[in-house]
Amino acid sequence: MKTQELFNVLNQNQDKSLLFEYAPNLLVGANYHITEVKHLVVDSVDCGAQVDSWKETIVQLWESPNELGKTEYMSVYKALAILKKVGKMKPYELDAEVKFEYSNATFHTAQLFVNDFEIKGSQLIVKLAIEKTDCKAKELCGVPEESIKTVSKEVEPCCSPDGNCC
Repeated sequence: MKTQELFNVLNQNQDKSLLFEYAPNLLVGANYHITEVKHLVVDSVDCGAQVDSWKETIVQLWESPNELGKTEYMSVYKALAILKKVGKMKPYELDAEVKFEYSNATFHTAQLFVNDFEIKGSQLIVKLAIEKTDCKAKELCGVPEESIKTVSKEVEPCCSPDGNCC
């Protein structure tokens, strides 16, 4: 989801509570805070020596240990006010991919993509998902399509020391 798309969804649902599903049927606690917004420019070189660059907006969610047991979630209105305040200080790239950074005691720190959203009564539930790492230079590295589908220890990654590209 692009940053502008997120703002559109939030603007259309300001009267709702904002929940985040970080894994199927697992919600970020109601004690969460928006603690940081990062505006990133990523400049990369992949294993096929191809350069790429893109922009990301990363919103960090943190569960306050001082508010354990809290049951009322942040409103979309409040979250939108926080994000707008950030935007006045550091303008957003509205076509940047938006991600949410989150962890808890049983879930590792991850930058999660917005996979979907759902409206359930008075709640806006933003469904987050992990995107697995991938080789962007499969064709250049000679990784056949069938080996991509095979999950096996025998499958040689495109970036092995004796592979085609590294």
